This record gives sequence, C-alpha cells and structure tokens, in this order.
Amino acid sequence: MDSTGAGRLLNVVDVEATCWARGQPPGAVSEIIEIGLTVVDLATAERLARHRILVRPVRSTVSEFCTELTGLTQHEVDGGVSFAEACRLLAAEHHAGSRPWASWGDYDRNQFTRQCRHTRTPYPFGQHHTNAKVAFSEAYGLRKRPGMAQALEIAGQRLEGRHHSGEDDAWNIAALVLHLSERGTWPEPC
Repeated sequence: MDSTGAGRLLNVVDVEATCWARGQPPGAVSEIIEIGLTVVDLATAERLARHRILVRPVRSTVSEFCTELTGLTQHEVDGGVSFAEACRLLAAEHHAGSRPWASWGDYDRNQFTRQCRHTRTPYPFGQHHTNAKVAFSEAYGLRKRPGMAQALEIAGQRLEGRHHSGEDDAWNIAALVLHLSERGTWPEPC
C-alpha cells in the first residue's frame, strides 16, 4: 500500500452550503461553507479520523434558515478559509486526488464540480466516487432511497451528533459505509 492508503482508505465527505427557506436572494449563489471528512479504513473496519474545514462564502451569506439547519453562523464561516484553500487542503492533507471517496447522494460531488468550475479552482477529488445512498439502497433492496438519518434507523444505528453538520454527517455516513462493508455489500471503487 502507498502512503496515501489508496488501497484501503476511503474519504467520506459531506458538505453544507448556504441555503434559504424561500429560494435564493437575487445575485446569491449556494456556496460550500463546511466540508466534513471522515477517513475510513475498510481493511480494519474503523473510522480513523474526522475533519472539519469551514469555508468562507464570497457570493452569499448564511441565512437565518441556514443557521437553524446547520448550526453555522456567518461569523463562524467568516473565519473559514477560501474555497480554493479548502480544495488545496483536501488534495494536500487528505489525498483527495488519489484516495477513493464517498458521499451520501450526488449533491456533494455536484456542488464541488459547480463551485470549482465557477471559481476556476482545480477539482480536488479523483475519479473514484461512490454514491453511498445508492449502495445502501441496493444492499437493502429499497426502491425509494432513504436520507442518511433514515438509513441509520434501517441499519439499527443511531445518529451521532447534529444532523446537517458536515463533520457529524460524514462521521455517520462513514458508519453506514462500514456497515455495508461488514455485510459484504460495499462496492469496490470503479
């Protein structure tokens, strides 16, 4: 195995972005404000580390609705790093370009793609992404794909921390990944 752990380590990522109760205000764009990342060792079935990167938005602000949902305030994210720096950290410190990664659904991957394109920031992730929501739904034979909290209930696990906190959600999604891996239903990176 190389130093990145590419053969057995997986980054589980969950982002929170600026959002509004009744649609975007004119000129505002939904931007990533928190990146939660949990490193999973699939060989030992362990969650090794959890990380949180706060990201300073430039084309939007944190609404009252967003604070209620995520717990994040404008003051907190004002102290965050730029989106470009967050992507650099993902690549340099978390081996995002070489390590496979997973998220619950495609929202996180699509949000990164859009924001990287708009800001002309190099995309930090490699091509090996697994949609954990699809993997879970297929493993359980579900026609309707559950949200992360409902999937935890189905798997007989409890939600740890605050739902809609990127750091806590990545931790919980990682528990579901390990649950699927232990059942032998976690797909190999494609």
